[in-house]
Amino acid sequence: MKNVTQVLSEEHQNILKVINIVLEECEQLQYGKTLDKGFFNDIISFIKNYADGFHHVKEEDILFKTMLNNEEHMHCNPIPVMLNEHDAGRQYVKGMELALSQENVKNLIENAQGYCYLLQNHIYKEDNILYPMAEQGLDEQQKQQIDNSYRKVNAADFFEKNIDDFIKNLENSMVLK
Repeated sequence: MKNVTQVLSEEHQNILKVINIVLEECEQLQYGKTLDKGFFNDIISFIKNYADGFHHVKEEDILFKTMLNNEEHMHCNPIPVMLNEHDAGRQYVKGMELALSQENVKNLIENAQGYCYLLQNHIYKEDNILYPMAEQGLDEQQKQQIDNSYRKVNAADFFEKNIDDFIKNLENSMVLK
């Protein structure tokens, strides 16, 4: 049986690596580190292009829609909660952008940490509740269709090929400062 959520879980690991770096940067800012606007611009770009524009697209437009079309095989429907959390994450990103443009470190930290904590919990729920439901409830034909649709998203994505380098650069920038 094809596992169509494994790739999403692997993407979660990339997102969690970046979240850990962001949380470390926020902690350093709280202890007086100077705001690095470039760092946060890179983080916002990562969130918009990888977490939201790449990963969430696969979830929302492919996996979730397929699961909703197969609702009779789900014992409950956590998808509205997941979608709500995706939207809440987008609001935190807007707050980060505004705070960054105003160089309001306090609000930037609050929004960045809010995003990070939300996503940590969100990823846990998807990996441990939603994805197992998908694997159990979808048939092989549906899984093959999902996999084919994922490939179309992958082919168009910039971060897919460069995500490891991006994370290493973030980690290196933390060490150098």
